[in-house]
Amino acid sequence: MNKDISNYTVSIHYDRRLYQEDILASKVHSSMLAKQGIIRQIDSKIICDGLDVIIGEIQNGTFPWKSELEDIHMNIEARLKEKIGTLAGKLHTARSRNDQVATDMRMFCKKSCIKSLELIASLQNCILDRAEEHSDLIMSGYTHLQRAQPVLFSHHMLAYFQMLERDKLRFHRCYETSDVLPLGSGALGGVPYPIDRSFVASELGFKEISANSMDAVSDRDYLIEYQLAASICMMHLSRLGEELVLWSSQEFGYITLDTTHTTGSSIMPQKRNPDYAEIARGKTGRVYGNLMSMLTTLKGLPLTYNRDMQEDKEGYFDSVDTLNQTLTVFCAMIGKMTVNVDNITRSAETGQMLATDVADYLVSKGIPFREAHTIVIKICDYARENKKEVHSLSLNEYKRFSQTFDSDVLLINLRSSVESRDVVGGTAPNRVNKAIKEARQQIEVSDE
Repeated sequence: MNKDISNYTVSIHYDRRLYQEDILASKVHSSMLAKQGIIRQIDSKIICDGLDVIIGEIQNGTFPWKSELEDIHMNIEARLKEKIGTLAGKLHTARSRNDQVATDMRMFCKKSCIKSLELIASLQNCILDRAEEHSDLIMSGYTHLQRAQPVLFSHHMLAYFQMLERDKLRFHRCYETSDVLPLGSGALGGVPYPIDRSFVASELGFKEISANSMDAVSDRDYLIEYQLAASICMMHLSRLGEELVLWSSQEFGYITLDTTHTTGSSIMPQKRNPDYAEIARGKTGRVYGNLMSMLTTLKGLPLTYNRDMQEDKEGYFDSVDTLNQTLTVFCAMIGKMTVNVDNITRSAETGQMLATDVADYLVSKGIPFREAHTIVIKICDYARENKKEVHSLSLNEYKRFSQTFDSDVLLINLRSSVESRDVVGGTAPNRVNKAIKEARQQIEVSDE
């Protein structure tokens, strides 16, 4: 074959990372064959001992990978034959590469879900640490990227905690979807041997056994679910990354990123670019692409296994690595960033931030909200024209727009604003402090 295309079907350069799953599943399969009397116990022991030697070779870097054997399964099987002779051929009794690879991928997906869940919980803890550290800090809340109302910085950070909590639910569901044993399905119709699938499921830690052999060897829904969960999680991280980029700019100045998470310019000495946060935004599109690639690969495939499915791995592995690296980076960024309290406080004192509170004040005096809203629009226009903030106006200035105003309007301030939003999910300090405690408890429960 032309050397330019001789490696076209080869996958060993990326599927070799399945070696632990492949060898463990093979050992359990061999033990089951012996238990069922399909092969001799002594043969199973020799096979398992040979597989132990092979895993040692892989881990110490002496395993002779061969691209002409195409994939992880054939490389291990061929090496086993070199170690124990033709007895190695008995290992493939009652299984196909179709159900073999499906088993490996489900085991790897379960492990990936656990790792991603651990990293999400770590990031949540980092977020809670910063929320607790600045639990009383008032900042500008935004809509349309325009200053809107005062909120607690801790309340803002807790919004990302909740996003990540939903991400955890999706990865838990993905784990459950993956927790189904396909081994024993054979190529597509089952196997003509008295195998014990329950034994294999128990030994490999699978909760359920696949109900239909044709579906089992052609199902990749669990990989799509992981990539969907990863895509949504990356979207959340990208949103957080965007805010870190904005907040670290001189125009905002809310935070200063640690030098370990910024880079300089090749020409401008003063620059400290938020490259880690920016790269995370870019990598989000990469994970989206892997999801769409997998959906597109599967959309037109007839039952059962087709070689197209070999394309399920490379993008999936990339998504796992990209997500987990990004979660690790964000935990470090959040943990090491400096929160510029003075800048955040000064910003919250400008932009007519208490306009809504003034409107609510009028409502409390019996004026319909729509009428109060119109009055405060005029007050804001007046304040801007005179280069003032609403909360700095005198009582006489308020009365120009409505005689309903009384001296208690002058008591409205940033603190009274956030304290007034004392509803479940609101930014009132007591609500936010309670939310932080509940969030800590949520993480402790999920860790158990």
